[in-house]
Amino acid sequence: MRQGRTALLLCVIAMGLCRAGAQQDPPFRPNPRLYNPFADAKQEIADAVKQARQDHKRILLVFGGNWCLDCHVLDYRFHQNAIRPLVDDNFHVVHVDVEQYDKNLDVAQRYGTSLKHGVPAVAVLSSDGKLLYGQKNGEFEKARELDPAAIVDFLNKWKPPDTKSSAGR
Repeated sequence: MRQGRTALLLCVIAMGLCRAGAQQDPPFRPNPRLYNPFADAKQEIADAVKQARQDHKRILLVFGGNWCLDCHVLDYRFHQNAIRPLVDDNFHVVHVDVEQYDKNLDVAQRYGTSLKHGVPAVAVLSSDGKLLYGQKNGEFEKARELDPAAIVDFLNKWKPPDTKSSAGR
């Protein structure tokens, strides 16, 4: 009986040490420069495609604006320890500024992405720039309510098939 308690105590201590040693995510802070109002979205996408052709990653377009809390939350999720390697290993992320829904609307339309449900809205392009997925239903518009596992599932679904990433598994 005493050995059982000792083993249980050792397990609890070990779990506590593992948690204490694990890298914690930084606190949430909106990035006031997440969406550059002076950026040329078409050129940034072209640059991302050029890079993706070389490293065989996919391109993740994230439409939004600096005023959008959920856009900042989604970006924060992309930088959390459990998700960041999955993003970094598989995608080039391009933030496309829509300002007050009066900018880059043609870009969203070109990539089959509806903004009528709000932002953030997401599109996924192949490494050669072809549209693989254009968001129609507003699945990311309430990013603050999304379970991080849903983001991991989405990223795993759309990452390049030949990439072996252990993130999110």
